[in-house]
Amino acid sequence: MNRRTAFLTTLAVTTALTLTACGSEDPHASGKGSDKPADSASASAEPTPTASASTGRPTMTFPSDAKNVFEYEKTGDAAKDAALRDSTLSVNSVDEAIFKGSTDTEALHFYNVDRALSGSIDFVRRYIKANDTWVGETRYFDYEVKLSGDKKAYVTYCSDESKSFLKNRKTGEVDNTPTTTDSYVLYHTALTRNVDSVWQTTDVASDRGSEKCQP
Repeated sequence: MNRRTAFLTTLAVTTALTLTACGSEDPHASGKGSDKPADSASASAEPTPTASASTGRPTMTFPSDAKNVFEYEKTGDAAKDAALRDSTLSVNSVDEAIFKGSTDTEALHFYNVDRALSGSIDFVRRYIKANDTWVGETRYFDYEVKLSGDKKAYVTYCSDESKSFLKNRKTGEVDNTPTTTDSYVLYHTALTRNVDSVWQTTDVASDRGSEKCQP
């Protein structure tokens, strides 16, 4: 399934230029796919309410038939690890808005700003208009994080959407599409640390069908 295509298309050119300008290297040159265990701090979306490790952050709730799994290892660098964590929470916030059928959720506006926020709002609205949601499990892996100063970060990662599917909110019908190369996506994201030390996603770009993310 292609759950994020529309959202990413609107942001791809801008972010690609941003990443190039800061001298980002290919973060996946060493290989593709990953068998690394999910980090315990990555806060995979659960069917019950989940909150980030920091107090004062919004709690997010997923339905019992949908789950995001984030596989990455801590770097040992506090800033990098915080950017990785908040990157996963940004992903969760977009999906939670889809599940709730609302673009006014607290988490969506907490973890996303600028073009990432406006793009995610448009993306969620498309789901709402189509009366769609999704079910299954989406896996995120092959994470790489780079810092630019103390307030900018660039996180790249892959996703495997082969086990997640569109579901019509009204009829409950699930679109069991077959797995293809388009089920695997390479993401490039830009984040900025705000005054409350939250790493907010500002931009997103993707390469759907990327060979680097295929098994």
